[in-house]
Amino acid sequence: MNLTLTTLNSRYTHSSIGLRYIYANLHELQKDTQILEFSINDALQTVAEKLLTNKPQVLALGVYIWNVRETAELIHILKKVSPETLIILGGPEVSYLPFRVNLDKADYIVQGEGEVSFYELCKSIKNGISPQEKIIKMTSPNLKDLVLPYQFYTDEDIQNRYIYVEISRGCPFECEFCLSSMDEKVRAFNLDDVLEEFTKLWHRGARNFKFVDRTFNLNIKSAKRILDFFLEKEETYFAHFEVIPDHFPESLREKIKQFPPGALQLEIGIQTLNLEVANNISRQLKLDKIQENISFLENETDAHIHLDLIVGLPGESLESFGENLDALVKLSSCEIQIGILKKLSGTHIDRHDIEYGMIYSDIPPYDILKNNELSFDDIQIMKRFARFWDLTYNSGNFKSSIKLLWGEESVYENFYLFSAWIYTQTDSTWKISLQRLGELLFTYLCEEKSLEVSLAANSMLEDMMKLKGRAIPAYLKPHSENFTQNAKQGSAGFNKRQN
Repeated sequence: MNLTLTTLNSRYTHSSIGLRYIYANLHELQKDTQILEFSINDALQTVAEKLLTNKPQVLALGVYIWNVRETAELIHILKKVSPETLIILGGPEVSYLPFRVNLDKADYIVQGEGEVSFYELCKSIKNGISPQEKIIKMTSPNLKDLVLPYQFYTDEDIQNRYIYVEISRGCPFECEFCLSSMDEKVRAFNLDDVLEEFTKLWHRGARNFKFVDRTFNLNIKSAKRILDFFLEKEETYFAHFEVIPDHFPESLREKIKQFPPGALQLEIGIQTLNLEVANNISRQLKLDKIQENISFLENETDAHIHLDLIVGLPGESLESFGENLDALVKLSSCEIQIGILKKLSGTHIDRHDIEYGMIYSDIPPYDILKNNELSFDDIQIMKRFARFWDLTYNSGNFKSSIKLLWGEESVYENFYLFSAWIYTQTDSTWKISLQRLGELLFTYLCEEKSLEVSLAANSMLEDMMKLKGRAIPAYLKPHSENFTQNAKQGSAGFNKRQN
């Protein structure tokens, strides 16, 4: 049986660990199977052409929130030109009801972790037995019995893409907006086997490792062994982990302190600091521990920290969100990712729909449109707020000058005014060049905030000239003579750019 595994990644630099797990556990069917990966930016008719080149009997597609619309269109094309090809879907977007995108042209849907059930389905098809049920229900395989997928990353993957890895699955917490809360418990792979595979990847040249574990630092013993794996290496590398903010015992802290700049990235899901809102969504918050640990990471380590906040949680007003943002900026200079609440199929966030008037889009990414606290206009404004925050604060291009917007005042209130003003100038949040963005910030600081021109200019020159060889922007040239030698020297020691 000729079988093709495929998906549409969100970008070329991503790779699919899911496809490789499926491939690794196909046993005797593996010899007749190939993996083909594309991105959502590829022309879908061309994708279909390439998928059908070898006339596969079965096409299996991984479906995710970032590719579900494109996948639906791709299935439409495939079934038009090759109706005899069996199409099997798997992934988060088909693992829970309701399906909000039309995927009914698929022949089978494998829900949940598919390593075992997909193999059994394909074996049945090969033996001429077509299951009557279109939806193959969820299974949770014993992780220690699975064949690990890492040998199936190609040399091209290792050279050009992030390598996704994991040491566990599941999450012990019950945050209602998150699909991981649906898992019954955390299950772990055999760590000795995983580390052996990581060593092989390293010897093949892998240097970018992104761990998909939801709570990397839950098991401290395992976390320390993974960190030791990297600390033993002398070459430059990058390791990304998702961590819980209130679990950094001293033994783990000592490991994190040892990482050089640029080697370690920790993503911390804060989401809200409002205890009442956190309780609404069954999220545990230990505020003292969170503040203590973020302060430790900020002041005593070289790890790059990425904090997450969500707009639109049930019961959270803009004022409350603003207090969250103010608190985090005061606590840390790290990247703060502002997201808009999404209603993922299968999650329990829907239990708040009536009480809090939660209205969501049924089109991916299923984001909140309005609720009792936030109007549709409020949500739109905050989407632009989040985008401009990324372009200015998170980008690292304006680390010094962006702070002039608020000084000792509220970060949220001042950036809210700035993002509203900048939108009046651009009527867009996309395709704004760095030069244009800088000029807008400079204009706002001088004309709307009425700051001294020399102060704004020196601060922006300090930011813009951090990279050697960069030309002074035209709007700053009249003020460049006032850019003192001390400012030039001081910029060398300025906080590292956040990636």
